[in-house]
Amino acid sequence: MKIILGSASTTRKQIMDELGYEYEVMSPDVDEKAIPGEDPKKLTMTLARVKAAALLPQIKEPAVLITADQVVIYDGEIRGKPVGQDEARRFLKSYSNNHTGHINSIVVTNTQTGKTAEDSDYSEVYFTTIPDDIIENFVKNPKIYERAGGFSVRDPLMQKYILNIKGSRESVMGLPVELLKSLISQVS
Repeated sequence: MKIILGSASTTRKQIMDELGYEYEVMSPDVDEKAIPGEDPKKLTMTLARVKAAALLPQIKEPAVLITADQVVIYDGEIRGKPVGQDEARRFLKSYSNNHTGHINSIVVTNTQTGKTAEDSDYSEVYFTTIPDDIIENFVKNPKIYERAGGFSVRDPLMQKYILNIKGSRESVMGLPVELLKSLISQVS
């Protein structure tokens, strides 16, 4: 059955490619900032569901639709993609000698049967000191503005400042592989 990744995320596409899936990409037209939430797990699940609901009417043939959302948690603050250099700088400075939590929610829908499976995943990233000059280099990189929390664990420069990852690297990147495989099997 055809697989549709309902996401514009280049990182999620990379993970799907690494898994060897053949898939199409559809980007949901959803204003994520218009959906408030104080509970990160509920927020990401709501956003993944809203993305699925936005795309389902457009799908005319049997398919497995995958939608997801991620936020970063730091000291109780929900962090999405940074808006501007000041916010990106504030995010990155706060991670020095600290850690972030990452909440991912995935919704997988079989469009032929209507069966849906969904769940969430949690992971953490622990950092060493990130020097100010390195932070200044990061905030000039347009890619960090596409990432929840303003960083990528795949960035070779960032890797130097990561002490440890609790959970899977793919979860930190926005698409926990084991959870994804489990949810696909539940609707197939």
